[in-house]
Amino acid sequence: MKKIKIRNPIVEIDGDEMARVMWGWIKEILILPFVDVELIYFDYHIQNRDRTDNQILTEAAEAVKKYRVGAKCAAINPDQQRVEEFGLKKAWKSPNSGTRNQIGGTLFRQPIVFNNIPRLIPGWRRPIVVARHAYGGMYGGRDMTVPGNGAVELRFVPNGNIPLQREIIHEFKGPGAALGIFNTEESVRGFAMSCLNFGLERGYPVYLGTKNTELAHYDGLFKNSFADVYETKFRKDFEAQGIVYEHRMVDDLAAFAVKSEGGFVWACKNYDGDILSDLVAAGFGSLGLMTSMLLTPDGKTVLTEAAHGTVTRHFREHLAGKKTSTNPIATLFAWTRALYYRGLFDDTPKVQRFASALEQACTETVEAGSMTKDLAMLTGSSSWLTTKEFLQAIASVVDNKIAELA
Repeated sequence: MKKIKIRNPIVEIDGDEMARVMWGWIKEILILPFVDVELIYFDYHIQNRDRTDNQILTEAAEAVKKYRVGAKCAAINPDQQRVEEFGLKKAWKSPNSGTRNQIGGTLFRQPIVFNNIPRLIPGWRRPIVVARHAYGGMYGGRDMTVPGNGAVELRFVPNGNIPLQREIIHEFKGPGAALGIFNTEESVRGFAMSCLNFGLERGYPVYLGTKNTELAHYDGLFKNSFADVYETKFRKDFEAQGIVYEHRMVDDLAAFAVKSEGGFVWACKNYDGDILSDLVAAGFGSLGLMTSMLLTPDGKTVLTEAAHGTVTRHFREHLAGKKTSTNPIATLFAWTRALYYRGLFDDTPKVQRFASALEQACTETVEAGSMTKDLAMLTGSSSWLTTKEFLQAIASVVDNKIAELA
């Protein structure tokens, strides 16, 4: 069977541990046998990042901006224990936030829903899309240990004829810690554009949750920017579709989300989105069933990835020669979503149809009862496949679907 030709390259960012193993298997079994694609390769293995002093992150981000489509494997975010394990020069900053901050945009995380996988929150019937502002906040800030008595202050040192501003954060009477975070109006308005465009495209209402009553300036920037972008650019189109945009207190919005049927975009600040995307994934059944996609405000550049980590425990079993049953679905969807957007940007519908066919083959495989151990346990089944067996089961379904595309 002739392979489907993909016109422009995809930036491939490899990762660590079991995620890296699954990444290679997916490419070998489900991608390269069916498509002819140039892959611009970058290796985020922890030791390669250490060797390049994390410069590989900048190189990969620049490539994604150039070619407009990237697919990223999960990579280790090292703590001190990992520094010692791998003999690193230091605990390098997160490869995830480091890459996203250089590309910019909004991180959309959406659960992958199968009819036979029970939800831990049974009332959720439609996907909740967590839109995470992937810039600034706690992950772009700086923290420090406070050794003893003294004051920590926040200062703005202006360029030009603007008065210096300073605020005492806390007068310490002993050791502690402090954290400084930031954001920009340009980035927050871009976040609003991305969220509202995504809601309009999917026909979903958009909700923003903040605590602007406590953080009048920081959270107020989010509340006011969203309100202005909605009123000036989106209200008319939202009303025509019968959907809404609303700002709510984040605790009220969390309670609403749990009680809802789903079917909305939940716009979150960076840290909130990190936590709540995992909560939503678990509520829909599994952390292994969550897609993750960074989309720039203009909708012209995308980086796809799995929302989960590197699955260290399974990797150690794999190294010991044991067969593992690690769920590869979110990693597979990182590949399929990258292919889909490559086809969209290149105006090659056949590539988009292949990506959708591969996702549908995955759905049919799971709903036919063939799945990895984590999903089988959710359904109460004692029958499950190893990771490689599961990918091969999907491949057997894909063969028929590819014939239909030819």
